[in-house]
Amino acid sequence: MDASVYCPAFAPFFGFAGVFSAMAFSTLGAAYGTFKAGIGIAGIGPFRPELVMKSLIPVVMSGIIAVYGLVVAVLLSGQLSPTAGYSLFSGFIALAAGLSVGMGGLAAGYAIGIVGDYCVRGYARESRLFVTMVLILIFAEVLGLYGLIVALILNAKADNSICG
Repeated sequence: MDASVYCPAFAPFFGFAGVFSAMAFSTLGAAYGTFKAGIGIAGIGPFRPELVMKSLIPVVMSGIIAVYGLVVAVLLSGQLSPTAGYSLFSGFIALAAGLSVGMGGLAAGYAIGIVGDYCVRGYARESRLFVTMVLILIFAEVLGLYGLIVALILNAKADNSICG
């Protein structure tokens, strides 16, 4: 069996694309969630300053989305080496894992940002909305967690043993 067919020189490109996808898309989602929820917090701050600290929950949850991408990016980059062989299979696995956590984080960030903005503004008017806001934010956060879990499962399947 010819290892050069399964371990071409361009295979690490897909691994690096997976690392990029994990970091870039999950960070974009976290940034959008922070930005959008921050607008709502800034909107209620002058009128109800006592609610600002409790209203930071969407911003904190958005930051966690970026951590999911960071974890996967570190795991994927740990398999890349300039001297060791890297299979095309592992490259495609890394790309799929990076896209999984990245796109999941992007979707979660958008959901957290939009829900955070509207719910924080609604919470300023009606305090009973707080529990509803937290529950919706938890379910939005789980979208990113699903992407992380899929990425970890995919990463466990990577195999470079054929590259010898």
